[in-house]
Amino acid sequence: MSEPTQDLSKTAQDLVTLIATQPGAVVSRVLVNKPGGTVTLFAFDAGEGLSEHAAPYDALVHVLEGKAAVRIGSDEHEVKTGNILLLPANIPHALQAHTAFKMLLTMIRA
Repeated sequence: MSEPTQDLSKTAQDLVTLIATQPGAVVSRVLVNKPGGTVTLFAFDAGEGLSEHAAPYDALVHVLEGKAAVRIGSDEHEVKTGNILLLPANIPHALQAHTAFKMLLTMIRA
């Protein structure tokens, strides 16, 4: 993962404006990349998503804007602006945006 493009400790930021949705795409921006974990912004165009995968660490999804379906194992969750959802380590999960969708993903490695 790349390092952040600006020093976020210099001034408060509006998370939603730090990343833009692009037509037909999934966009990501790493805000923090440390041995203990990462914090990454994602923006999905409506209809875009992440195919099923698993990660060796817990991750917390914080929905900043829009609506999406998140599948964890065999359980389907509908998430919307303001929701949070834990993606447990080693459990397959996938995401499909229903609308333009932005989320902050915090992965905990330690």
